[in-house]
Parts: sequence; C-alpha cells; structure tokens
Amino acid sequence: MIQTLMSVPESRTMHQLLREQAARDPLRPVVLTATGSTDYQTLSVRAQRVATYLQQAGVTRGDRVGLLCDNRSEWLEIFFGISWIGAIVVPFSTWSTLAELDFLIKDSGVTTVFTVTELGERNYLNDWLYFANSLEHPALQNLIAIDPVKDSDTQSLQSYESLLIQTNPDDIKNVAEPEDVLAVLYTSGSSNRPKAVPLLHRDAIENGFNIGERQGLVTSDRILIAIPLFWSYGAVNALPATLTHGATMVLQARFEPGGALDLIEQHQCTALYTLPAMSNAMLSHKQFSPTRTASLRTGVTIGAPQDIIKVAQELGATDICNIYGSTETYGNCCVTPHDWPLERRSVCQGSPLPGVTVRIRDRETGEMCGAGIVGDIEVCGYLTPGYDGDSARHNAQTFTTDGYFKTGDLGSLDAEGVFTYAGRSSEMIKRSGINVSPAEVEETLQQHPSVGLAAVTGVDDEARGEVIVAYIAVKPDVLLDKQALLEHCRGLLSRYKVPDYIIGCDTLPLTVTGKLMRRELKQMAIKAVAEIKDSPRECAGESGS
Repeated sequence: MIQTLMSVPESRTMHQLLREQAARDPLRPVVLTATGSTDYQTLSVRAQRVATYLQQAGVTRGDRVGLLCDNRSEWLEIFFGISWIGAIVVPFSTWSTLAELDFLIKDSGVTTVFTVTELGERNYLNDWLYFANSLEHPALQNLIAIDPVKDSDTQSLQSYESLLIQTNPDDIKNVAEPEDVLAVLYTSGSSNRPKAVPLLHRDAIENGFNIGERQGLVTSDRILIAIPLFWSYGAVNALPATLTHGATMVLQARFEPGGALDLIEQHQCTALYTLPAMSNAMLSHKQFSPTRTASLRTGVTIGAPQDIIKVAQELGATDICNIYGSTETYGNCCVTPHDWPLERRSVCQGSPLPGVTVRIRDRETGEMCGAGIVGDIEVCGYLTPGYDGDSARHNAQTFTTDGYFKTGDLGSLDAEGVFTYAGRSSEMIKRSGINVSPAEVEETLQQHPSVGLAAVTGVDDEARGEVIVAYIAVKPDVLLDKQALLEHCRGLLSRYKVPDYIIGCDTLPLTVTGKLMRRELKQMAIKAVAEIKDSPRECAGESGS
C-alpha cells in the first residue's frame, strides 16, 4: 500500500488548484528559471487577468484557444487563464511546420491563439499573419503575441503584456467545472495525422496527484521540467503532479544538456522529468560532474533497465520512477513507487495508479491472459472520453464497449498486479512463427560494453517470415565487432531471438526528442538487407540460427 505523503487537494479544476495553493503559501515559488522566479500568488493574479481578458473578448466555456509557446511562466499564465473560464486549451508543438499548424488550426477549431513570434531560428510571425488573413481559417479571429511586436504588426497581433496591463482581474462569470475538458492535446500515433485527445480537469488533477505520490514529492521539492509543457508528459503529468503537492517547477525553455545541468545545480533540483536521450546527453556533457546533480532524489523516466539504473546511479536520482502511459491515459497509468528497490524499479513499470485498471488480452483468442503472460494492453479509469476532430473516426476501433482503451502495446501483469511493458504490438517481429520483441533484443545488445545505442527491427523473409536486423552505434573510439556481439546475444537470448544481421551506423533515426523512429529504421533495414544479399557474405553479421 502506497503511503500518502501529502493531503489530497480539495480542488478539482485547475484554476481552483492554483488558487488553493496560492492561498496556502502565496510567496512560495511555483516557477524558477535561469533568470527569475514567479510565486504562486503572482501566477494566480496574472492567470486571472488572462481569464478576464478572454471573458471580455467573448470567449466562453467550450471554446478552443490555441497556445504555441516554449517553457516559461507565460505558458502557465495562459494555460490557467484559458481553463479558468471553462475554455479548452489547445497547446501546439513548437516544432510544428506551417503545414502541420494549418491542419491543427482547422481540426481544433481554435478561435483565439496566444503565440510566440520567434523561437531560435524559427520565425512564427509570418505564419500567423498568413493564417489570420487566410479565407481557410474563418474561425481564427484573435491573435495575441506573447513576445513584443513591431508597430507595423499590431493590426493583426495584440501584445500580451499590453493586454495584461490593460485588464484588471475581475470576477469570472462562468468558471470551469470538474467534468469540463481542460485541454485537447495532439499526439502522433499509428495514423498519418496527429490524434486530438480531450482530457478533463478532475482526472488530470487526481491522476497527477497520484503520479506525484509515487515519486514521493513534497512541498519543498524543486522539479526540473525540460520536457515540453505542450506534451502530455508536461501538461497533464509534471504540471498537476507538481501543483497538487505545492512544489516548484524549474523550467528550461528547451532542453539543452549544459543548461539543464546549470539549472539543477543553480536551483538544487530534487526531482526531474527525463527521457533516456536527455539523461545520456547530460551524463556525456563535458561539464558533467556527479557533484552538480547531487541534489537530485526522485523523478520519472522511461527506458530499458540499464536506462533506469543509469539515472539512479550516475545522474544521482536514486529514487527515480519507471513509468508507462500515453496521452490518452493522462501521461502515466503505471508508475513504480520511488521506495521500491532499484533492481525492481528497473525491470517493471509498477502497479496501476489508484483509479486505473489494466488488463492483458490474448491477441489470438481474445481471452484475458494469466499472470506473467504477454498480451495486448487495455486500460480504463483515468482515460480520455474519446478522440476529437478528424481522429474521432478511430474511436470505434480504439475503445471497447466496456470503456477500455486499446493501447496497441504489449505487456504483462504478474500475480501481484505489477505491470511490465514488452513493446509496441506493431513492432513485434514474427520470426519462424514466433514473436520477438525488439525492445528485448535492444536491451541485450546494450548490455555489451562496446554498444552506445542499439535499434532492432524486422524485415520480410521468404524462409523465416521475418529476419532480425540490429543497427549498432558503438561508443567513441570503439570498433564494431559483429561476431563478439552475436556471441554475447547467444549467451543471453533464445536462439530465435539472436539477430540475423548486425549493421554498424554512426547515428540512428531519432525524433527531435530522442525517440527512435521505427518506421524509418525499418525502411533503412529493408534497403540494407537487399544490398547485403547482393554483396559478399562478410557484410552481414549472421547469427547462423
């Protein structure tokens, strides 16, 4: 039984939660950055100014309001201000292209957008001026520039700071209710278009509190959040987990390993939200030292066992939690308790959070799987009510009649109800009629001291159904020894799981957030295997199995 470290907040809407914490400790920092801080009371006042402005501008409950911004206090002010009046926040990715934004605006039906005008080398100003003057976006009536704008641009863009100065916090006539949609988050998936995922105030707060409890968060914690707030990992995970515990967010505008290390050291961060690519980037940074991250204690991450262990033992977050979830399940539905032994945390994702049920279904028979048997993962409890917009067409095939979400993932539950993730069902390799998990083979390869990164996929083969192809990026100043890796795999894996081909590479196809792009990997492998079959045998590291 998980012991509750904090009292459960009374609030079940996000604006109420912010006001509750502001009343409890108004001067406690809610946001710290490299250059400044914002306390709970200030954030609450500025959010109310945003809410008042929107109310006066005619935005009402259920209206969609877009938000395109990097991690900063303004993102939070606008997020809380929009949701205060029962309007729906639609956070856009700051990596969105013009074509992607075009789709998102049409699909979401946003009437108002708060936006940065520049970010790094990207200039959004011309994009938004184009959209504002386009006949294809008649619903888009109001653009607010978070950054300063030139006088020549003010006809189409309002200034955010001017808006706040001119708006006095006022009584909000219609406020959000717990069952209202808080946000619609767009997530990539199996479809060619991002899916629109509505998420509710109450569920975000309750599930977020439970995530914070698994981490052991307390009021004095300072949590590094360098992952984007526009992700579910940020908006409905890190944000409510932090606020329900009255803790402090340490925001990095965009992840950069040296800056992240600086923030951890400067603000003595005690927790962090991270991913394997982010953790590895910090650990390999030329200015990394264990003393710089010695303040870390807890947090959340994903990855293979060695990824979890690395964060705990090398980065210093000894109580790091292993997690599983998706945007549809408010970021996480399973989290390992921070006080479990590291050996246990590293090999599973914990039991389902309170209010969440996970079941495992046999793909062939449709029956429920017994303890330890891998099958299709289905989740209910804190769950989106269903996709919205264009992606609503996926609802019938994605959600069961009894209210479960078909995740498309494979996993198992042991006799104690502890969950272990096995991989995406669409990524499973069918070799000689037997399922092989790429994640299991990758994990085994990465245990070899020469391997920096490993990625595994399957390629169609007439004789064996599919062959297993492993791409290997070795560590600096190390030569790839295919035979040594094959012997390593033979010692740890069943014969049918040993790679048929080992291919060296300098880099793997990764997204901007460090996630492996498996479709691109498969296309690389198809081409490489075809070339290998037409070339001398020594080009292939064949397993002989």
